[in-house]
Amino acid sequence: MDDEVDGIVAAWTSVRPDLELAPMQVLSRIRRLAQVLDDRREQAFAEHGLAAHEFDVLAALRRSAAGAGLTPGRLIEATHVTSGTMTNRLDRLEVRKLITRRPHPTDGRQSLVKLTAAGRKRVDGALESLLRFESEVVAALGPRELAGTIRSLRTLLRQGM
Repeated sequence: MDDEVDGIVAAWTSVRPDLELAPMQVLSRIRRLAQVLDDRREQAFAEHGLAAHEFDVLAALRRSAAGAGLTPGRLIEATHVTSGTMTNRLDRLEVRKLITRRPHPTDGRQSLVKLTAAGRKRVDGALESLLRFESEVVAALGPRELAGTIRSLRTLLRQGM
């Protein structure tokens, strides 16, 4: 089946037949798919009263070993934001009672951020909604296609880093 990218590639081929357009065929589809996924992620998170950046912080905490919590520095590493941005996010999540911040038990210079029960419930619900949508997207692929896509995308991501 043709898609929008096929039309773009056909148009380029007609005016620039000298160019190899395979990269465009792959990466333009990835870009368009990323836009669709971003929109759906926002919808899934909004159903649970979260923005995508809030989910990222709560998800990093949820994945932490046995709910031990993380320092703001570790959260910055996990979410790739600045310290000022993280402080703002933590302030807002704390006001909403989705996290707590306490002095670090072994390092008085740091704090430890933990999920509250409400935060855990919220991030778990958002993750379940997200996975339902993502499962629908990849359902079009058979098991072998899915495994191959995972391998191929991993290779492309490593190459781009």
